[in-house]
Amino acid sequence: MTDQIPNAYPPAPPAPASYAPYPAQKSGTNVLAIIALVGAFVFPLAGVICGHIALSQIKRTGEKGNGLAIAGLVLGYLYIAFIAFVVIIAIIGVALTDASGYSSYSY
Repeated sequence: MTDQIPNAYPPAPPAPASYAPYPAQKSGTNVLAIIALVGAFVFPLAGVICGHIALSQIKRTGEKGNGLAIAGLVLGYLYIAFIAFVVIIAIIGVALTDASGYSSYSY
């Protein structure tokens, strides 16, 4: 007869099953793409900046909103070009008015 010491502790219960982490869901549309589109109407430089950042994030994360970001970029650039054109025309108009000697004062 071999003398064996019985185990003083009961056997440990089995470890709970390991659950796989919940997969990260991609949010539907990139938020900066939406901000780029809205910002293009309100403050075009913000639309351009947010559009470029949104495109890089979309490329990296695979989110949706590529078209929104591009639309924000196009509208932002067009709006900036339009503002620049109006300012140049206004400067030329002021310069031509001063050069012609036109005055609203009557002597």
